[in-house]
Amino acid sequence: MLDLRIYRAAFVPVLFAVLVVAFSLQDRPRPLETTLAPDAFDGARASALLQGLAGAFPDRRPGSPGDEALARRVEQDLRAIVPGRQVGDEPLVRVQRVRAQTIDGERRITNVIATRPGAPGPGIVVVAHRDAAGRGARAELSGTAALLELARVAGDGRLRRTITFVSTSGGTGGAGGAAAAVSRLPRPVDAVLVLGNLAGVRVHKPFVVGFSNGHGMAPLRLRRTVETAVRAEAGVDPGAPRAALQWARQAAPLTIGEQGAFGRAGLPAVLLSASGERPPPAGAAVSDRRLGVFGRAALRTVTALDAGPDIAPGPQSLIVTRRKVLPGWAIRLLVAALMLPVLLAAIDGFARVRRRREDVGRWLRWTLVTALPFAVVAAVARVLAMAGLLDPAPPAPVQAGSVPVDGAAVAALAVLALSFALAWLGLRPIGLRTFGARGRPEGAGPAAALAVLLCGLVVVAWVVNPFAAALLVPAAHVWLLATAPEVRLPRPVAAGAVLLALAVPLLAVAVLDAQSLGLSAGQAAWMAVLLVAGGHVAAWAWLGASLLAGCAVAAVMIVLRAPPGPEAGPGDVTVRGPVTYAGPGSLGGTESALRP
Repeated sequence: MLDLRIYRAAFVPVLFAVLVVAFSLQDRPRPLETTLAPDAFDGARASALLQGLAGAFPDRRPGSPGDEALARRVEQDLRAIVPGRQVGDEPLVRVQRVRAQTIDGERRITNVIATRPGAPGPGIVVVAHRDAAGRGARAELSGTAALLELARVAGDGRLRRTITFVSTSGGTGGAGGAAAAVSRLPRPVDAVLVLGNLAGVRVHKPFVVGFSNGHGMAPLRLRRTVETAVRAEAGVDPGAPRAALQWARQAAPLTIGEQGAFGRAGLPAVLLSASGERPPPAGAAVSDRRLGVFGRAALRTVTALDAGPDIAPGPQSLIVTRRKVLPGWAIRLLVAALMLPVLLAAIDGFARVRRRREDVGRWLRWTLVTALPFAVVAAVARVLAMAGLLDPAPPAPVQAGSVPVDGAAVAALAVLALSFALAWLGLRPIGLRTFGARGRPEGAGPAAALAVLLCGLVVVAWVVNPFAAALLVPAAHVWLLATAPEVRLPRPVAAGAVLLALAVPLLAVAVLDAQSLGLSAGQAAWMAVLLVAGGHVAAWAWLGASLLAGCAVAAVMIVLRAPPGPEAGPGDVTVRGPVTYAGPGSLGGTESALRP
């Protein structure tokens, strides 16, 4: 089945791709800067407002009476700052009420949206959420205090662009308010600045987060603009995510910040927070000085965006490493070159097996049926959430511990485990009989079927998300070699290689995400269940993941259950290989080469 000459020759384009990638590195774009001093932001006023709001509204679970009361207070303050009406008789300050999934299940939550009209063209949006999982949570409320102070500063008419201020709920998990606010923003939008924890005493870098819940990250120029503003006001390096974490977040997009909802909607959005992506604990101490510093950094960012050219429209796919930018097209080219040997060898092997009239379709069905139990588990999780039996199940990632594993969650997990067992022990045998796919995986047919399915899966992943496709490249190479009858490997070694080739890249992504979000292993696994049940992971994505899991199980079964091939004897004649090569006449032209 496997022609190693074709496989080896196909690595030549990889060298070309590496050279192209090396010469594709670019300098980072210059940030937008402003010469205006952001002294108009009154840190003392913002601190006093923060203390007053925290004392008056200590309990602010999403959709709770405290959250709704604070929404009315924010609405009153914004109406006092931005009075009047827009063109078309639409209020400048408007209230949006929606039903959304939160950390407490489905709740009716409120957004307050205030727009200060400006010159025609793309506008700027400033966002902060009001709700909190714990009582008090002054550090988490500091974003709202800074938002109101920024609205007061913008009300004097110094800024020329349209500025929209959005106070949301649901920011503690699910980002329901942010997702709903996307449809109510004045378009076009040049940049979205999300204010997180601006007053917490304990800090965690990076202070500027551009991760999205969709493809790509916030435009690099926008991120650098906010980072420059923080550096100018705080006098410290705001930090930046490592290249490995950037790759992981673009391979499997997720973030617990509200900028993720705007990024998923295709808007350039970034989070500014002293605690980075992680929300501060409810009892975290606050600093009046830090609120003033980060508030002025936010104002400096807004003034720089207001006076500068437009930001790139929407998220970007790239990696920043060592102050250089690796563009997305170069990553896509490199991944394609690395997959080329597997793709050519799989196509050639499939053609060889078909010429021998081996039944490949049977093993294609066998592999697909093997993936069925994994798809059943994902579908059951989604059904449980839609039926309210797995509740809450927010549609976006949540902070650690905000959705605990209680009795109902344990029951749901038990149902999922039982679903997998029943699907494997009951549904899979029925599927094998129905589609005529029973039998021991012998010969080259199972390996050819596995190679074709895996290559198709990687190609689709490459088209949709080359960062995710790169994680599958090691498995594609190892599985092709481990399952091919021409390659002799001890069964335990082959099975271990099959599992490690897939597990190592996926576990690396999981560990990077868990460390950056402060999740334990159990919390990370629970979050994965919630992401599928809540709908953050789309149906096509978990179907693809199920097919990948089915291919992994099929590869292990092939290398463990397939009988070892016969060893070549001293008198056997082969087309290649110096051990049994019989000379120039070995192809059948003469018989002299075969004489003893």
